[in-house]
Amino acid sequence: MIEIPESYSFARQAADMLSGRTVTDVFNATHPHKFAWYLGDPTDYRTRLAGKTIRAAEGHGAFIDLLLDDETHIALSDGVNLRYYAPGAEVPPKYQLLIAFDDDSFLVFTVAMYGGIIAFQKTFDNPYYLGALSKPSPLEDRFDEAYFGRLVADAKPNLSAKAFLATEQRIPGLGNGVLQDILFKSRIHPKRKLATLGDAELGRMYSSVKSTLREMTDRGGRDTEKDLLGRAGGYKTLLSKNTCSEPCPVCGGTFVEEAYLGGAVYYCPACQPLIK
Repeated sequence: MIEIPESYSFARQAADMLSGRTVTDVFNATHPHKFAWYLGDPTDYRTRLAGKTIRAAEGHGAFIDLLLDDETHIALSDGVNLRYYAPGAEVPPKYQLLIAFDDDSFLVFTVAMYGGIIAFQKTFDNPYYLGALSKPSPLEDRFDEAYFGRLVADAKPNLSAKAFLATEQRIPGLGNGVLQDILFKSRIHPKRKLATLGDAELGRMYSSVKSTLREMTDRGGRDTEKDLLGRAGGYKTLLSKNTCSEPCPVCGGTFVEEAYLGGAVYYCPACQPLIK
């Protein structure tokens, strides 16, 4: 799933690979998906996009934004998988959108559970997209300790650490995936209430948000996600479905996996005690 490390690093990759490429054709879904969302009728995407050249790509929160001529955008939300195929490559049989370029290369967009492939001009009036554009990212200097402190002060004290960091789009693009290593490195249990966290623990949380997301991004995303060429990201996750059966790298104990707030959480009960 696209979270901050993937939106930034994959957008950088898309800019390097696609800038200057002109769209020659657009093909609609071979495998319709009721949770693949578009803006308007996707059969109009050929008219909107054909003949336009990709000029840049940017990452914003959980969105990858491809920027074309005439202030035209293709915004991809969390849940969309993006793959680049070189000229002559075999076209996969199932996709939700395919864009062909003037050198016979092409981009394939697929959706597993849900996701938006949004083609628009100038502005997209969506609160999640606009929030990702306007709110400070942990990768930016303006996301400083004072800003983080204001987020904490504005949150209800009975919120858990997971709920605070990964819900309500307080920090766009910080989701359940990157949350696991952030909390492990700060030694905070995902169910700890904000009211039980002291200044030192909140300071560790802030530092972990900044440093963990920066490392994930600099390494090209997490190893649980695939880039435009289908390669796993270079950041090896400490806590994920891939590692939950391994011993804790700090204490050697056993990780716990459980469902919480709509997704699995992983933690070490010794390194991340639940203090009430």
